[in-house]
Amino acid sequence: MSGEADWWFDEAAGPLVRPYAMTRGRTRPNAPNLNLVTQVRVARQPSDPSTLSPEHLQIIELCTVPLSVAEVAAYLNVPLVVVKVLISDLIERGDVQAGALFQTTEINDTKLLQAVLDGIRRI
Repeated sequence: MSGEADWWFDEAAGPLVRPYAMTRGRTRPNAPNLNLVTQVRVARQPSDPSTLSPEHLQIIELCTVPLSVAEVAAYLNVPLVVVKVLISDLIERGDVQAGALFQTTEINDTKLLQAVLDGIRRI
């Protein structure tokens, strides 16, 4: 019989971590307004990265460009509720910001804007 400690390792997937372990058993984010389309971006470099989990650090690395909560969950390949809790932790620390769409560039092309508006009207 192989050791009982081998239960956490899967040959194909590698080490497995249960979602509740990533959030220390928490199932609700402290930031109540996080939903699938909430945009998240880095506010600053973490002041003390040694206090963050690998998943927190991955979120900070991913969110150098604005991403939705759903995109972060997809990139990390973890359940949405877990990502919400982790992002909530980072918001409390001031490491990330979350909110409405973050505009990264200005669109001044009125022809492009008109084409988008026309396309929406046709739907």
